[in-house]
Amino acid sequence: MAQGNLPVVRDAEIEALVRDYARPILKVSGLSKSGIDIILVNDTRFNAFVAGRRMFINTGALLQSETPNEIIGVIAHEAGHIAGGHQERLRDQLARAQTMAVVAGLLGIGAVVAGAAANSKEIAQAGGGLAAGGGEFARRGLLGYQRSEETTADRSAITYLEATGQSSKGMLKTFQRFQNALSLSGSRVDPYQVSHPMPRERIANLEELAKRSPNYDRTDSPTLQQRHDMMRAKIAVYTQGQSAAARLFRKNPQGLPAQYGDAMATYMYGNPRSALGKADALIKAQPNNPYFHELRGDILMKANRPADAVGAYTTAVRLDPVKSGILPISLGQALIAVGDPASLKQAVAEIKKGLQRDRENSSGYRYLAQAYGQLGEIPEAELATAEGHFYRGAYKDAKIFAARAQQRFKRGAPGWVRAQDIINYKMPGKKK
Repeated sequence: MAQGNLPVVRDAEIEALVRDYARPILKVSGLSKSGIDIILVNDTRFNAFVAGRRMFINTGALLQSETPNEIIGVIAHEAGHIAGGHQERLRDQLARAQTMAVVAGLLGIGAVVAGAAANSKEIAQAGGGLAAGGGEFARRGLLGYQRSEETTADRSAITYLEATGQSSKGMLKTFQRFQNALSLSGSRVDPYQVSHPMPRERIANLEELAKRSPNYDRTDSPTLQQRHDMMRAKIAVYTQGQSAAARLFRKNPQGLPAQYGDAMATYMYGNPRSALGKADALIKAQPNNPYFHELRGDILMKANRPADAVGAYTTAVRLDPVKSGILPISLGQALIAVGDPASLKQAVAEIKKGLQRDRENSSGYRYLAQAYGQLGEIPEAELATAEGHFYRGAYKDAKIFAARAQQRFKRGAPGWVRAQDIINYKMPGKKK
């Protein structure tokens, strides 16, 4: 992800909510013990995709979905791809298509050569057509295969939603959204030249099956809907500007999601004192919401009050039901800003706790290196810097800092061994 410059979003609240959406789906699909990671991507388009054991969901999909059920339907569809082993089979189909295209090309070249030898333009032209047509035939075959897998994943999603007692209405609404977007664009699409079935076709294939379910008219719980709306408020403010949340919830401006969006907008674009008052009002409404305390900590950090921020983040960490690695790292950052030796030592402990839960958090290693550096523990600081570069995909820099750290560690010590692991790492695409 780091090497591909994929704009990954890290947020404890959103990640916890999406995992709650996915948990029952992964269980009934047999994937709950398969180490599935869900990655948030900063992209405004309504899209999701899978790669290996990772499921990627765009923030645009989260923002545009009006109910949890819509996103749960998306997750169920992507789970269908993973459970069905579609990626592995797609690789086989790609290899087959490439082989077909190569064979067709060779046959075409052979015909061109034969035509030239026989001084026959007709045979040579036929050979050129065979080469081009063979490649197109292979491409259409591959697209047809992908469309069939999409249909299979749709039906698997219906099965998972039914097994978990959830409605398929959100899936149909998503396909209707795609159909409306296609209609508004005025584009004419050849259904045989795309990798997904046409939205109208998908709706027709699933609508009768979905409506037969006793769960079809079941709605999300008010608590889950509120969490969903607060997530949308957060994404709107961070991606669309100061007034985005107010526009999103203009029909209910006094609701908690609208207030949450207003507090975040004030934090990002307004006065910290005013933002703090709004965060305190949120905490009064939901004292045990860890993310309201997290927001309070963010505001206090912006107001240059790190000692007070430590208290807010400590409460957020304590209340966090899923034990996210992000919140302890935020607490560690505040402790670093306090700056005395006791706070710095506590910062190291908190950040390491966060990294144990979230090993690939490259920002966490940067803060860990800062804390170690201020404590004068230079080998540990350089190793933490190496780890940060490593998880960002900057392998060359990681190796440089690992080598520097290793020179300061006793040979065979845990830090020395970890540095050696980084030094020995074979970068992707490099020959061994």
